[in-house]
Amino acid sequence: MVTLTTKDFEDARARIAPYIKRTPLLTSRQLSELTGYDIRLKAEMFQRVGSYKIRGPLNKFAQMPEEQKKRGVVCSSAGNHAQGVALAAKIHGIRAVVCMAENATPAKIAATKGYGAEVVLHGMIWDEANEKAKELVRDEGLTYVHPFDDEQLIAGQGTLGLEIVQDWPEVDAVVVPIGGGGLISGVSMAVKSHNPKARVIGVESSDGPAMKRSVEAGRLETIDCRTIIDGLRVRRVGEINLSVVQRFVDEIVTLPDSEIFDAVIWVMERCKLVVEGAAAAPVGALLHGLVKLPPGSRVAVVLSGGNVNLDELRGLKWN
Repeated sequence: MVTLTTKDFEDARARIAPYIKRTPLLTSRQLSELTGYDIRLKAEMFQRVGSYKIRGPLNKFAQMPEEQKKRGVVCSSAGNHAQGVALAAKIHGIRAVVCMAENATPAKIAATKGYGAEVVLHGMIWDEANEKAKELVRDEGLTYVHPFDDEQLIAGQGTLGLEIVQDWPEVDAVVVPIGGGGLISGVSMAVKSHNPKARVIGVESSDGPAMKRSVEAGRLETIDCRTIIDGLRVRRVGEINLSVVQRFVDEIVTLPDSEIFDAVIWVMERCKLVVEGAAAAPVGALLHGLVKLPPGSRVAVVLSGGNVNLDELRGLKWN
């Protein structure tokens, strides 16, 4: 059972600070007026590699034994974790192999290769690409870097939550997207270590609510995941992540892919920010009244990344 403290997140922040950007909390007047809350957007699309996903690998590689660094690392990813691992490995001088689903966004594949990683395409969903990564661990002795079920990775992702409470100590609630659970695990512990009374609300696609189903069942559940949003497309969340969410996350809400993609467009039109589907999920939850808080509550919304597949978005909106 993992419980990280403020010091753990401060230490992780110190390790990764030379290589990341401290992304801003942007005031959203229109979203505040629509909801009746004081809303600020944690704009992680401005982060290196276009998402928060570089934070965890940087923290992990900074603590990795030299013997493992020499052998290299392997991961599986829908895209953002791939880019995060690739750039973090390049920074630390480590060979990186990335297994991606065959339907991964071409721009993310190209970006991952651009950061120096070797890309292996396998399967149609993260879980299938993950099996290929495990084969490479056995065959080549590479060190596996899990995209979410890893304590060092969670500590790195949680530095995002640390920045929120440092920049806005009075925050009452934080709304976070959930894929496998790495981001919300770190953010929830970082926020709660600062203020145990602050609420942490997770948002999933109702077309793939793996974390919500697992929390309701009280155990890990493998679901039939139908969401096409790659950052949310996981059939089974992490064991560590589930245990953290059960203790530190107050509520999980869900909405369908179509409403999440509407939120992508809303953020583009009203906030002038480019966000991917997973990042827009918390905004969609707010727009549809799924987040229930006292009027005037101070709410931080995690916009987790901006690597959007525009062709996919056009098809959903107008076809």
